[in-house]
Amino acid sequence: MLSQTRNGLTKRGVIEEYLGAMPRHAPLIETANLQDYEKAVADGLADLARRKVISRIWKKDWTVWQDDPGEVRNRLGWLTSPRAMGKRLGGIKLYARRIREKGYTQALLLGMGGSSLAPLVLSDVFKTPAGFLDLGILDLTDPAAVLGWQRRLDPAKTLFIVSSKSGTTVETSSFFRYFWNWASDRLGVKKTGGHFAAITDPGTPLEEEARRLGFGAIFAGDPEIGGRFSALSPFCLVPAALMGIRVESLLEAAVAMSVQCRREPDLMTNPGALLGTILGVLAEKGRDKLTFLLSPRFRSFGLWLEQLIAESTGKEGKGILPVNGESAGAGNAYGDDRVFVRIKEEGETAGEAAARHLETAGFPLLSLIVPGPSHLGSQFFLWEFATAVAGYFLGVNPFDQPDVDSAKKKTQEFVRYYLEHGSLPEEKPLHRRGGISLYSDFSAPSFGRSLERFLSSAAPGDYLAVQAFLAPTRETDAALQKLRHRFRDRTQLATTVGYGPRFLHSTGQLHKGDRGNGLFIQITADDRHDAAIPDSPGDAGSSLSFGLLKAAQARGDFEALKSRGRRIIRFHLGKDAAAGLERLLSFPPLLYPPPRGGKR
Repeated sequence: MLSQTRNGLTKRGVIEEYLGAMPRHAPLIETANLQDYEKAVADGLADLARRKVISRIWKKDWTVWQDDPGEVRNRLGWLTSPRAMGKRLGGIKLYARRIREKGYTQALLLGMGGSSLAPLVLSDVFKTPAGFLDLGILDLTDPAAVLGWQRRLDPAKTLFIVSSKSGTTVETSSFFRYFWNWASDRLGVKKTGGHFAAITDPGTPLEEEARRLGFGAIFAGDPEIGGRFSALSPFCLVPAALMGIRVESLLEAAVAMSVQCRREPDLMTNPGALLGTILGVLAEKGRDKLTFLLSPRFRSFGLWLEQLIAESTGKEGKGILPVNGESAGAGNAYGDDRVFVRIKEEGETAGEAAARHLETAGFPLLSLIVPGPSHLGSQFFLWEFATAVAGYFLGVNPFDQPDVDSAKKKTQEFVRYYLEHGSLPEEKPLHRRGGISLYSDFSAPSFGRSLERFLSSAAPGDYLAVQAFLAPTRETDAALQKLRHRFRDRTQLATTVGYGPRFLHSTGQLHKGDRGNGLFIQITADDRHDAAIPDSPGDAGSSLSFGLLKAAQARGDFEALKSRGRRIIRFHLGKDAAAGLERLLSFPPLLYPPPRGGKR
């Protein structure tokens, strides 16, 4: 098929003909320059058609991915969620109206991963109309993040949304207990319940506790939808309604895309099948670093894509690494494991020159147009469907996360040690320099040589992940971006940056489940202030603080990665994280010029 439509895949605008003149609800695949991979993708589409994979997905046939039904059987509710949610909008919108009528002006969502990332995207992309609630997201256990929200909020005008599918997420539970006690102290216990709402699956511990404490509302999730596939469910739509977003438009766009994704056997008119085939086939051919070039308007969409793709594909020694937030570099800054996807607003011309440069340099590049923010509904569904199709080509179950618990278990071990001994286990740094402590198995006579030895272990096809257990600020963001680009230009490796523990619920599965080709740079620092986590709602006692929980999570992930044979190095910056990052950037291994004449 693709071999007969070469021009349709390489010339701007023509591919719409082969996508069945999709309605404006659907994101348009403007160009798809596959370079030397057209035949491989054509063969992949032919395989999908021959095996009737698309119709089998819609019939919820788990054998598309594995012989044993396992978790797949109960994880395909996202296929019909856009239509099903239409029946629930009345109740959601009524609740949102009543909250506004009571004078609430702010909502703070307490959640992690799939419960927080889609709402985060909407809160970043949409402007809140007058009279609706400004939505904030708390998904970091750094004390500065927790205390920062506490300083900004007026509890009398704030709705706290406790969002967790399992109802047992440790970070969410900690946030809830902290803000419950804070609100109770200021509003009184009797009034506090009305300031809280829960979004969770039926029968969870969170639902039980919400009923006991008299929450103002409890919204039930669908047990047949996994967290990272829940963007078109109450976990995202309840916060969206509170923000004043026209949720009908999001669902209409998603329904329109779901209709497109049913098309078979002419899969060139099925955008989900086409995109998923391109991603899966190119990953199998070694192009497994999916690098996003996002419009500034949709920059936060990359955080949602990271979790969806990494957690769905990164297992059994395989995986597609989503690379989000990396600025465009020179051609020799990239290895030949890259495929680029540009997502832009209609009419946007910024970034055209960089995209053409990448195509000329021989990189596969797809360009998608999103007509406007309300069309994010179609984007959510498109990428969910494409990820499911990519999982078929990779031979993995995209709906489980078999390696996520390894870091959780290690964290629990550190927490238990702290509760028994009053401190975390002592650790001795390999080197100290300029107030920075280095921890690693890459021993060498000096700080710089240890870092050099670590970087020298990189090979083509590897990637480098910066894991920052730090308070997010503009200055920290900028320093981490500078750091990742130094590493990229030095090594030609794909680089990612994630704040902990957010990334543990996003790319953490891939870090432990892929083929072991990652290099991990963990960055920690002392907390200037801390905040105690109540042992239970209404209880003044506290056995653990947010700073200690964050430290246990960092140590736990470090040990989990080491136990999987991953290459990891840790820098502890001391009391001044900003100054520590600047000193780190000045160390000789990060001052070397980038390699020249990189092989394409």
